[in-house]
Amino acid sequence: MAKRVGVSPASVQRIWSARGLKPHLVKTFKLSNDRLFEEKLIDVVGLYLNPPDQAVVLCMDEKSQIQALDRTQPSLPLKKGRAGTMTHDYKRHGTTTLFAALNVLTGVVIGRCLPRHRNTEFLKFLRVIDREVPTGLQIHIICDNYGTHKHANVREWLAKHPRFHLHFVPTSSSWLNMVERWFRDLTDKAIRRGVFHSVNELVTAIEDYLKANNDDPKPFIWTATAEQILAKVARGRVTLQKVKNQ
Repeated sequence: MAKRVGVSPASVQRIWSARGLKPHLVKTFKLSNDRLFEEKLIDVVGLYLNPPDQAVVLCMDEKSQIQALDRTQPSLPLKKGRAGTMTHDYKRHGTTTLFAALNVLTGVVIGRCLPRHRNTEFLKFLRVIDREVPTGLQIHIICDNYGTHKHANVREWLAKHPRFHLHFVPTSSSWLNMVERWFRDLTDKAIRRGVFHSVNELVTAIEDYLKANNDDPKPFIWTATAEQILAKVARGRVTLQKVKNQ
């Protein structure tokens, strides 16, 4: 840029900084092509903004293949003039899958770590939810379109448990499921910097975080209306079409 316009690199940097320009950064986006996008969006946002009476709304998903990583050398602690450090390489000691259901109203999370990620494990988790949610309350579960959630065994079980109602977010719209926000906190606070010598140590760390969360739960507050989201998506499609037509 400096060479093109005939000024010094420092001048370019000052101009960019003064106007908050950061051309080195790239933001990502994904517009869903789900033909039922609007219908599913309105359904899920409606549960957030106007939850039904005598019911609980749970945001459910699986965080699969969480790795128990052990650093090859001990990390060095934070000290004056130096950030905390850890080796870039690690040893793998196996994986676990966390099934989690976030209560939209209270922020309490029902969670279980299971070794695999199949309809069998999903049914086990549904039974856990059935036991932990008081009898007499309807259960609305927001989840993604993963095949496990629509397996014949799952559909058969749901038919025998009519208080369960599954609501599917549109494809490529994981941002609509608030448990994903909770997964980010779990990763940042309990997993990413952890050192685990076994899968059991990893599971214990996850369970400790679950307990701490549920001892002092803080719900996420959804504020965007379906109309606002649809308007933003429409603007994105218009812009994308212009780029394609260039």
